[in-house]
Amino acid sequence: MATHEEITDSLKVFTDNYNKNERLKIMNRDWDRVVVVKATDVESRHTMTLKDGVVSLKEGASDNPDLTVISDSETLADIFYGDITPTEPYNNGTLRVMGSEDDLIRLDFISLLIWGE
Repeated sequence: MATHEEITDSLKVFTDNYNKNERLKIMNRDWDRVVVVKATDVESRHTMTLKDGVVSLKEGASDNPDLTVISDSETLADIFYGDITPTEPYNNGTLRVMGSEDDLIRLDFISLLIWGE
């Protein structure tokens, strides 16, 4: 089990890696979204906001997210640190992502560009 602090650190790593990637920032400059990340086994909620191609992170959950990412703390930390891809946990049901299909595809592509396969 990961702690709230470990999830926070992993999201900071993800955010930093995203914001250092100029290609991603250009690609997403017109895709403004609010993403809530929720752990199921520890009290941990975060909101990532993508606006004008830049991601910001804050603690707590937004009331009206475009996407919601839900999983156990260990899976969330592993995904956002880049230790695992979201594909396997998504396929086996331990990772749930709620949002439009277009947003899900975009989010998957972003993680692929940051971490690779």
